[in-house]
Amino acid sequence: MLKCFFRRHTLLWPGLVLLLSACVSGPPVPAPVGDREIRMIPADGYHQVRRGESLYSIAWLYGLKPRQLAIWNHILPPYTIYPDQRLSLRKQAITKTAKPRPRDAARKKPRKPRQAGKAASPSKPKTAAKPAKSKSRPVIVHKDKPEPAPEPAASSSRVRWQWPAKGSLLSSFDSKLVGRKGISITGKPGDPVRAAASGKVVYAGSGLAGYGRLIIIKHNQEFLSAYAHNRKLIAKEGDWVKGKQVIARMGNSSASRTLLYFEIRKDGAPVDPLKYLPER
Repeated sequence: MLKCFFRRHTLLWPGLVLLLSACVSGPPVPAPVGDREIRMIPADGYHQVRRGESLYSIAWLYGLKPRQLAIWNHILPPYTIYPDQRLSLRKQAITKTAKPRPRDAARKKPRKPRQAGKAASPSKPKTAAKPAKSKSRPVIVHKDKPEPAPEPAASSSRVRWQWPAKGSLLSSFDSKLVGRKGISITGKPGDPVRAAASGKVVYAGSGLAGYGRLIIIKHNQEFLSAYAHNRKLIAKEGDWVKGKQVIARMGNSSASRTLLYFEIRKDGAPVDPLKYLPER
């Protein structure tokens, strides 16, 4: 009986051995933690603001320039938005209405009193010449939809990038793969996460699916950087931080293992961080 049993199950042993060896050897591979992809713009072209979102997090979600999004919605700095507010994700066409120009109106009105003044007192030419002075005055035309005032000028010098964590590279950038618009760096729970360059924290929270506890830093008018899956956020929204400053503690929020997911975006589009970070 035992001989028959082993003969029947001989073919199963190689597969079982390979399965056990795969489980024991090799580093653990992180499971999917959300797509982290740029979301498609809805058909109606609008996004309804949810509690905890900021203009920068919404721009990050759709791969847009934050200032461009502010201009489209006529939002002035510091770009305050409110829950349930509807933001246009596309450039809106401005319809022109036919209105009488202030200059034309100024020309039509003074004609009657000027003629009456000449008939009543012809010996006073100075009073008749006064309306002519108003023609040389500049006419100020007020726009119906003024554009936001420009932000304070950011430094135009080159951003000095530094590695945000000391761990080894777990996954690299690949624009063709889902969830690979940045790099993943290994580490231990509580390891420091540092700002890759000086800038302002424009988002700190967990409102973006697939990123866990996230920090976004604005470095200048072109570059933003993101630090995801943190256990604890140290820097707060609105803080100015310096390069290499500790802004968070590494964790596994919305991830299957402890790691730091790091992104760099230029003009709203993801770019390969390894092209900007210094060689180790």
